[in-house]
Amino acid sequence: MLTDMVVFNKFVIQATIETVAQEIEKFNGASNGAIVLSSEGFEGDFMQKSMFASLHSTQRRVDRYAANGAQAATALSQIEDNIVKVAGGFGPVIWEPSQLTWVQQNEALAIEAISKNLSEAILQDQLNTGIMAAVAAIENVAALTADVSATTGLSYSGLNTSHALFGDRSMSLIAQVMTGAAYHNLIGENLNNANTLFSAANVTVVNILNKAVIVTDAPGLYEAGAPNLSKVLSLVAGGITISNAGDLVSNISTTNGNERIDTTFQADYTFGVGIKGFAWDTANGGKSPLDAELATGTNWDQYVTSVKDTAGVILVADADQ
Repeated sequence: MLTDMVVFNKFVIQATIETVAQEIEKFNGASNGAIVLSSEGFEGDFMQKSMFASLHSTQRRVDRYAANGAQAATALSQIEDNIVKVAGGFGPVIWEPSQLTWVQQNEALAIEAISKNLSEAILQDQLNTGIMAAVAAIENVAALTADVSATTGLSYSGLNTSHALFGDRSMSLIAQVMTGAAYHNLIGENLNNANTLFSAANVTVVNILNKAVIVTDAPGLYEAGAPNLSKVLSLVAGGITISNAGDLVSNISTTNGNERIDTTFQADYTFGVGIKGFAWDTANGGKSPLDAELATGTNWDQYVTSVKDTAGVILVADADQ
């Protein structure tokens, strides 16, 4: 019955939202807050925040015995951060209702299967997209990029080189994001004190030397070529922010006309992506961007003066060494 399908759909979405919320809470705690998955939604294509620009550069030395000449003033100005909304889809997933009734199984099994896979797919998409955008934004700034790919592979020495780009603020880098291969390369250097903090849907957060290491084979962390590149992000608190736009829309449709009745489930969802210190370029990047636009560094504009106030640094190494 149609009413049964409405109830079924409602249960799937409720279960999905609840599961995503639980995973978000666990992930945020395990990653030290370097990647923040937020349930805060927003309207429109962008979420824009204005703030006063830094005035630290106006500090100066004064000679009390020199002539009291004029001093140029610094205008109090505001800078703007832009978080961009990204759209995603899930499905359609098709099944025959008689598949369940034939074996006398409860519809709750289908609810569990769909909601579990949908919640994991959304979480994975949010993480992959946030990481891809952060790699693009940070790697586009030479002062934040340690590229050793011409001479060597991934090593702790290389990571230290990337951390040094933050100078006296290097201790604010609280988590590193790397692929599974990169992680095991480091473990191969006899660092076997890793403790697992979180694990779900191809994402693992571990602890190495008292710093969170987020292990995930996100596409943005490796690049095929000559050589193949392995990329490691080192992030500050709130380096990447993923905002759940709160508009998960789904539909279940039952179709006649075949030998047996078919039922399909499909969902649309959105979320916001923000990179600390970088604003989405609304003119160049546009609205509802695809992966190609999100992975273009010039679509992320550094709006803070100091690179130490951005999301973090990146190490680019030879993945085959």
